[in-house]
Amino acid sequence: MLVSKLDEVVTMVGRHLGSSAWHEITQRQVDLFAEATWDHQWIHTDPERAATGPYGGTIAHGFLTIALTPALLAEIWRVEGVEMTVNRGLNNVLLRAPVPVGARVRMLADVVDARPRPKGFIEVVVGLTFEVEHDGKVAKACTAQEVILLRGHAD
Repeated sequence: MLVSKLDEVVTMVGRHLGSSAWHEITQRQVDLFAEATWDHQWIHTDPERAATGPYGGTIAHGFLTIALTPALLAEIWRVEGVEMTVNRGLNNVLLRAPVPVGARVRMLADVVDARPRPKGFIEVVVGLTFEVEHDGKVAKACTAQEVILLRGHAD
């Protein structure tokens, strides 16, 4: 895990932060996400029907993949001296390949932009690439940019 100091973040533009560990996507995880989001489409939650569908089995929701961002980014990068982190949004989200249940995913991250903002915040844009490993092949499952506001401890 790369550790940075808050006052160094604006100098990190263009830097590759690294990658998370690989994590298996389980049917239980997909079912819990479906329950939380009210999205029970059969391609996600009905293994029997999905087995005859276009992907040969159930797949994770695209938004489930994106929702892994905080946990996976925490495996890659930590910024010391941060009192508060605010998720400001996502840019350029593209779901590129399905994530089958039983596949493994990981995230790669890069600092795309960083600049001071009002009220003591630093706005950081982190480029995210989610990779999926299935049947011995690795593909890009999703790409996006996360916009994060970081604020240091009050002195």
